Amino acid sequence: MEEELEVIDLREIFRILKKRKWLLISIPLAAAFISAVISFFVLTPIYRASTTMMVGKTYSGDNAVLLQYQDLLAANQLVKTYSEIAKSRTVAEKVISKAGLEITPEQFSEKVEVSPVKDTQLIEVSVEDSDPALAAKLANLTSNVFMVKVVEVMNVDNVKVVDAAVPPAEPIKPNKKLNIAIAGVLGLMAAVGLVFLLEFMDKTIKSSEDINRHLELPVLGSIPKINNG
Repeated sequence: MEEELEVIDLREIFRILKKRKWLLISIPLAAAFISAVISFFVLTPIYRASTTMMVGKTYSGDNAVLLQYQDLLAANQLVKTYSEIAKSRTVAEKVISKAGLEITPEQFSEKVEVSPVKDTQLIEVSVEDSDPALAAKLANLTSNVFMVKVVEVMNVDNVKVVDAAVPPAEPIKPNKKLNIAIAGVLGLMAAVGLVFLLEFMDKTIKSSEDINRHLELPVLGSIPKINNG
């Protein structure tokens, strides 16, 4: 009996969805289309340029290997400190001045991100901007100013640029394909919800099947619709 009820419920669900299938098609397509228009023509592409740096100490003596290993373990913990230095007002103001930008230090700091290269003493300084050439320029300027500042603040004497930043070819956002896919899925979910809402609100009887379903009465006959034309 339970299996029969489950089959009936599934059939009812499919019937409801099929009844308003035009909503299940049109709403996701409209959502995907709108997302595509916004992603391609409205949202500003953002580019990320990165420079890789070595930040550490010069080791010598019998304990050089041990000291280097200990500093390697502590490197990831120091990334937060390096990040704050790279985003500091002093560094931001110098980079803004050298680049000739008309933004505040706070706005510049939002563009900068510092992350560690796993299991190394390397860190990556990234800058995001709508102009790929400017993003690379700011990343290189930030690394140069950062090198001077970190030597002053931290007890390090081995700060070098491993890879300079170059203008990126592709933007990191918006992710057009992902945006369109998400919009299509959300549109489909909204369409399914709307279909069931309309079915719940619709109390009218339109066919003999509706009479059997809602009133549980047999249909003795039906009058066909006649067009006067």
